[in-house]
Amino acid sequence: MHFLDFEQPIIELEAKIRDLSLLDTASKEIFSLKRDVNSFLEKTYSKLSPWQIAQVARHPDRPHASNYINALIKDFQTLSGDRSFADDNAIISGIGSFNSQSIMVIGQEKGFDTDSRVKHNFGMAKPEGYRKVSRLMKLADKFNMPLITFVDTAGAYPGVGAEERGQAEAIASCIQDSLEIKVPFISVIIGEGGSGGAIALASANKVLMLQNAIYSVISPEGCASILWRDNNKAELAADSLGITANFLKEKSIIEEVISEPIGGAHRDHILSIKNVEEALKNALNEIKGYTEEQLIKDRQEKFLKYGRLLK
Repeated sequence: MHFLDFEQPIIELEAKIRDLSLLDTASKEIFSLKRDVNSFLEKTYSKLSPWQIAQVARHPDRPHASNYINALIKDFQTLSGDRSFADDNAIISGIGSFNSQSIMVIGQEKGFDTDSRVKHNFGMAKPEGYRKVSRLMKLADKFNMPLITFVDTAGAYPGVGAEERGQAEAIASCIQDSLEIKVPFISVIIGEGGSGGAIALASANKVLMLQNAIYSVISPEGCASILWRDNNKAELAADSLGITANFLKEKSIIEEVISEPIGGAHRDHILSIKNVEEALKNALNEIKGYTEEQLIKDRQEKFLKYGRLLK
């Protein structure tokens, strides 16, 4: 397992547990060491700084969109392409069944190893990715299917080719379509929710956020490079941006904070996915009785009031 800087004290304990697990007579010692590890994790993770939470949100072992889709969506059928330029592997999408209901699901996928990360462009979508999202939102609207999105991106791809193909327009159009569809729309921020690349998939009726995820208009590093021209001030930027789930819940930017296992979602994928499943069921049940007009009005008013809330 990849350990973060502030988790260094448990590396030795974890190594001892692995060594003792090879012995048949060390069960008491293993139990004691595991208790020490859990105690350390519980104490440490109860008081993480915003910068430390950002590190947890980016942990390479966290469950990705594909994990949630594979575990929660039955009979998932992939839908690809923007019908204009290309398919974007940073966005995985399709139809399936959740809680015995047909849904449209869209997720930003970062990848797990070097090959898959390159394939999925580290979760950074290009214009064709956002145009694919817009196409599928309209398809969900046409067939009256609720929409679920899993957000996990450092931001939209900033390359020259993406800008030449209209990156800003694609994101803006995607957000506009998000606010106009007439079906229930739930978004879950599972890792990084960075910049407009995240908002394009999170302009939802209900925005849920994992406890150690982040959501911000810009990354801490990007903010530091603009304000101080110094990436080393990323920690200061993280403290100032208000990127954590609890802060955003207090400001009514998101509707719910989803609990993670002790030590973060990367330590227990099964429990993390179960917690997300329950939160999704509850969120869908809350808005399933809304009329089309209520769904649109709820979504639009929610985003129009952001500026007033944060003054």
